[in-house]
Amino acid sequence: MATCIKSALIVFAFLWMASIGMAVQPTHRQAISNPISAGIGQPAEAKELFGSDELLEFTLHANMKTLLKDRDDERNYHPATIHYRSNAGEAITVALKVRVRGKHRRDPSVCDFPPLLLNFPKTKVMHTVFAGANKVKLVTHCNSEKYVIREYLVYKLYNMLSDYSFRVRLCKVMYQDSEGRKSDEHMYAFLIEDEDDLAERSKGVILADELVIRMDATDDRAMAKLALFQYMIGNTDWSVPFRHNIRLLYLHTGSRPVPIPYDFDYTGIVMPPYAKPPPEIGITSVRQRLFRGYTFPDAVYQELVPYFNNRKTAIYAVYLECELLDRKYRKRTLKFLDEFYETINDPKDFERKIVRMGGQNEKRSVIIKGLD
Repeated sequence: MATCIKSALIVFAFLWMASIGMAVQPTHRQAISNPISAGIGQPAEAKELFGSDELLEFTLHANMKTLLKDRDDERNYHPATIHYRSNAGEAITVALKVRVRGKHRRDPSVCDFPPLLLNFPKTKVMHTVFAGANKVKLVTHCNSEKYVIREYLVYKLYNMLSDYSFRVRLCKVMYQDSEGRKSDEHMYAFLIEDEDDLAERSKGVILADELVIRMDATDDRAMAKLALFQYMIGNTDWSVPFRHNIRLLYLHTGSRPVPIPYDFDYTGIVMPPYAKPPPEIGITSVRQRLFRGYTFPDAVYQELVPYFNNRKTAIYAVYLECELLDRKYRKRTLKFLDEFYETINDPKDFERKIVRMGGQNEKRSVIIKGLD
């Protein structure tokens, strides 16, 4: 079956914050010096789960009716088992706990089938495809699995642009009700690498959300790359200081953190029916691009435009070679990408839509807090 593409330590710095009596908000261009940098992890071997682009097929067996109804703010874990066959054809069973996760997609008026969190006991998954995994996010089909494929591909796009990105694994899941009250559902889904594992393989740490860090206190090149990427895919639903769909990776003493994006359903390139831009920014559709970065040095822009151009063929190939996309969506998406490349390669358009807008954003400081 086609798979579309072939190819962290979370730090809660309460002691540090207590010593200064407040959260830290670095000034413009200020580096972060973190006394807990001695805790930066050692390199980790790539886990089998995210070390392959092969489609992963498994059955998730649980009391599906009880699980899917448990969507309140305080949700419980529910016992479950996963069944799959190894590459050698051996039948493998893994016991785990599962609960509903998410914010907007947890709302039953938005998603019939909400996203899930798979909680594996590390000592019980040795010698399985889930070896080393603990808590892993599963992005489910919501109302249609076509949006699962689209969002999965966006993660793969950012993997092409940065090693500091969440890895994903496309899956085909049979959801099987242990009580026999619901019919089996066989749907595409994808797993997202845990942030602890991302940080460990990057030899860094994920900064705690309690540390208030502005966009202009992050690494210039990484932040500009992320902002251009978000512009490319038509995403305005993110915020650095509020950590809305953003994690900050701290690599070493004296460096500024690297922003890492995730959660791409509210984008023009995915375009699910519920996606609407944040009201604070004044656009009416996620298909309307709006640059949400700040001011970056000219040298950074001069470096990044060729960087995106050099990857254009590979980016387009993601959509041209994916057998799971319908022809109409593929054509529309290629046109959407054409518009992005026309903008970054037209000096006047780039100045007006990117450079000037970045300056305006810095003055206005429009902040997207995200959904409660």
